[in-house]
Amino acid sequence: MPGQVTAVSRNERYSFSKPNRDSIRLLAGLGVEGDVHAGETIRHQFRMTYEPDLPNLRQVHLMHEELFDELALKGFEVSAGQLGENITTRGVDLLGLPTGALLHLGEQAVLEVTGLRNPCSKINDFRKGLLGEVFAMDPLSGEFTFKSGVMAVVRCGGTVRPDDPIRVEPPPAPHRPLERV
Repeated sequence: MPGQVTAVSRNERYSFSKPNRDSIRLLAGLGVEGDVHAGETIRHQFRMTYEPDLPNLRQVHLMHEELFDELALKGFEVSAGQLGENITTRGVDLLGLPTGALLHLGEQAVLEVTGLRNPCSKINDFRKGLLGEVFAMDPLSGEFTFKSGVMAVVRCGGTVRPDDPIRVEPPPAPHRPLERV
């Protein structure tokens, strides 16, 4: 079964959550039209203060709906847009994608995956204790696993709607694992 978009969200102002929309329009090199995080350079509220001229590798935030299922089993009710993502997916192993993977959404839009979302402490403000559930430490390697989605840049613009199909195009080998951006 191919992956699909289950929800799309954007917010014109800085806020932890983003309201769901009937559709969003992706703009090549910028992000989600009308979203506070759209732009060629960093738009992350905290990082703009000390890295304002760096390229925006966080134009679009994608999160897998399967995470919400996992969180529900632990007593946390979370739905699309509430953790600040622009695109909620199902059926795509977002966290298993390599850096540079292309995601073809709907008829025209193409995103390039740039890295893992680095969860921030505001997640605990949203739901107390949730931060500890969206990352975990591997007891063998001591490395952290981040589960709060991936970040991407827009390579080809287009309109994205719930129920749009998602097709993954891996980058040329060798593949680089995702890192925090």
